[in-house]
Amino acid sequence: MHPELSFQEFETAKFISAKLTEFGVRHTSGVAGTGIVALIEGQNPSSKTIALRADMDALPILEKNNTSYCSQNEGIMHACGHDVHSTCLLGAAKILQETRHLWEGTIKCIFQQGEEKHPGGASLLIKAGVLENPKPDAIFALHVYPHLPYGMVGFREGQYMASADEIYITVHGKGGHAALPHQTIDPIAIAANLIVSLQQIISRNNNPLNPSVLSFGQIHGGNAGNVIPDQVRIEGTLRCMDEEWRKKAHELITQHTELLCKAMSATATVEIPMGYPFLMNHPATTKRARQIAMDALGEEHVVELDRRMAAEDFSFYTHHVPGCFFRLGTSFEGKFTKPVHNAEFDVYQQSIGIGVRMLCEIATKFQ
Repeated sequence: MHPELSFQEFETAKFISAKLTEFGVRHTSGVAGTGIVALIEGQNPSSKTIALRADMDALPILEKNNTSYCSQNEGIMHACGHDVHSTCLLGAAKILQETRHLWEGTIKCIFQQGEEKHPGGASLLIKAGVLENPKPDAIFALHVYPHLPYGMVGFREGQYMASADEIYITVHGKGGHAALPHQTIDPIAIAANLIVSLQQIISRNNNPLNPSVLSFGQIHGGNAGNVIPDQVRIEGTLRCMDEEWRKKAHELITQHTELLCKAMSATATVEIPMGYPFLMNHPATTKRARQIAMDALGEEHVVELDRRMAAEDFSFYTHHVPGCFFRLGTSFEGKFTKPVHNAEFDVYQQSIGIGVRMLCEIATKFQ
């Protein structure tokens, strides 16, 4: 009901900290901003360390649901289920704290800020040392999935999600009267050519067996239909499953943009900051987690996931320690099927119990 945007999760962090204190869980708040890291020690705490991560931030979306728990912060909504993720981890932390005499090792609970916004809260927490003292032997996270029904969970070994880089291009031309185009350098016409031709970066330079997506979602330029503006700004995203191709694509996009604009008497400014890397589910770690899920829920409730070109900043963790990012089914009898990042997104609340159980099972049984 009280969602907060990326890196602004102040009240959310206070709520989580208060709950952890209530549960008697030792934790540190204010890590790299609003992050929280908790440690729960079982028997023989130095034998292994398992990390569990949940994100906390919401999205700038006006919620359209009519529920008792609908967002009270207008224009902000938990449209990606991060409230569910944090709830699952809080529930797991409570149970793990109460049962710490029954299991071995140390469990590190990471409540992470800013998953939805560059540079990603995971990257900031890693720089702050979240993967040290103690270093996890493996890290796990779940994510709501309306494409799976309640009671189901999904796993995929190896590459699962793509890298994500933001692309910012400004075409600098020469403005003037739309009736006198010969006296201008039209950045709108150039931008139109550029957007179409950049698609060949993917279709004619990338191996078609290597998944990659280049999309543009914003164009800004001009204020009147009869005025050619001085510049046009284009914003897009590049998604890749291969790091070498990703770097090459950055170079090709920059080079192509600059040369095309030069050929049309304009100039261009290109910015492609490095975003989230691709998400790698460590094969052996994921295989073991899948087996734990099958033992707990039954084989018929565990499915194989397809690769996705969406991105997740949990990927940062998987490039440092073995990790597994799995999916939690949240639909029920044809309801709760709206996709994430949708103004009507919601989950079947009983699925939270499955999420709590899976985090507890994996944390205590993973070897």
